[in-house]
Amino acid sequence: MKTPPYPHPLIAREGWMILLGGVLASVLVSFWSGWASIPFWLFTLFALQFFRDPPREAPDGAFNVLCPADGRVVCVEDAYDPYAKRQSLKISVFMNVFNVHSNRTPVDGRVDSVTYFPGKFFNAALDKASLENERSAMVLCTPSGQLVTAVQVAGLVAKRIVCHVAPGDTLYAGQRYGFIRFGSRVDVYLPQGSRPRVAMGDKVQATSTVLAELPEVPEQLIAPADPAESLNA
Repeated sequence: MKTPPYPHPLIAREGWMILLGGVLASVLVSFWSGWASIPFWLFTLFALQFFRDPPREAPDGAFNVLCPADGRVVCVEDAYDPYAKRQSLKISVFMNVFNVHSNRTPVDGRVDSVTYFPGKFFNAALDKASLENERSAMVLCTPSGQLVTAVQVAGLVAKRIVCHVAPGDTLYAGQRYGFIRFGSRVDVYLPQGSRPRVAMGDKVQATSTVLAELPEVPEQLIAPADPAESLNA
């Protein structure tokens, strides 16, 4: 059975109960003391901006890898993908508490696996957070047979990772598939030969920003170099 598609409210559903609680508490305290209610209203306003979930339009491009989250690029490097078990290009986006925290699918594809890993809560901007923090890894297989891995990583104060998809689901690029509360990162592992379109320190937006371009020929179809030809070159 397919997982129902993630709905598209302007305020992410993960924040509905928090916002409702904030409004009720603010109103109740306001009846007792207007000044005492100010911190409650400030929290409610913070929650409203934190759980905003605006619609986004994806740029055209058959080989585009769309950014899965709002934030700042903190990693662009060759790395081993421990979830798809291959060498890859890794691009990481760090989200602070003022970024949109709804996560989007980077490419069209079928979900091969979704794996949750309990872990620690280091600052998500640190490299060690990728493999030591609590995280949820989704491996996608594109229509051309290429694997793309998106990993939701909890941060210093993030205590909940939500992933709304399951193995076998078919997703489209830019589809909302999950959420992380409060402050976190998303790692994307791409096939070797992918061309990055962002650099360290760039500010990016989910769906609207192209992180990279996939190679036009899947890596498993690229013939290895002939050692004899290398010697004769």
